[in-house]
Amino acid sequence: MNNPAPDSGDAPRIIPKITPRLTVITLGVRDIRASIYFYEALGFARKFRATGDAVAFFETGGPVLGLFPWDQLAHDAGLPDHPRPQVFRGATLAWNCRSREEVDAVLGFAVTLGARLLKPAHQTDYGGYSGYFADPDDHPWEVVVAPGIEVGDDGRVHLPD
Repeated sequence: MNNPAPDSGDAPRIIPKITPRLTVITLGVRDIRASIYFYEALGFARKFRATGDAVAFFETGGPVLGLFPWDQLAHDAGLPDHPRPQVFRGATLAWNCRSREEVDAVLGFAVTLGARLLKPAHQTDYGGYSGYFADPDDHPWEVVVAPGIEVGDDGRVHLPD
């Protein structure tokens, strides 16, 4: 497909045919062994164990969750690893549930494993029910049941058109 390139007059540019996909979410962690334990205890299945403790991968029912040492991930991305942010980083992870009771159970279970409760479960302004916890590296997770968002028997989120 040829489209004019922005700010280049009428020069055509070639746009390759690509299929966008989100396949892996990698979290930088302080202590890889402790984080592996935490995510295994939450119930995520660790896969591709040939990587040892260098990096860990978990099946999630959607994109793969990766864990990688914070400083090495920053270096890999070409970013400084210090200072580590102590504020909201602009992203959350979500664990969609089928019921309010499941939201409460997941939040309680995560806290027993060492997560920090950020916000107790509550009725949302859009008719859902959600709360937040932070994993051992302060990555925020929303645990939520939301109207119109179904969690299928396959564990995947199904969105309406």
